Amino acid sequence: MKRILKIPLVLTPQLEGGYTVTSPVLPEMLTEGDTLEQAMENVQDALKATLELYHDMKMPLPANLLQDSEHNAIWFEWLAAV
Repeated sequence: MKRILKIPLVLTPQLEGGYTVTSPVLPEMLTEGDTLEQAMENVQDALKATLELYHDMKMPLPANLLQDSEHNAIWFEWLAAV
């Protein structure tokens, strides 16, 4: 079974347009997009690259990211542009 990680993200609008997405607990994670939809689409690739970096560098992930999805419900939020 795959591990479930709950990763906080910060979506920041940029003055020149577009959005930047970062994580306060994974400072190496950074992506952006010209639109909200683009920024959100880019998050998956940025998180994958960041997790690969942690694995390759043998750096431990913050312990509180790992969620017990087999025994507990997980509270999470989702962004929807409507």
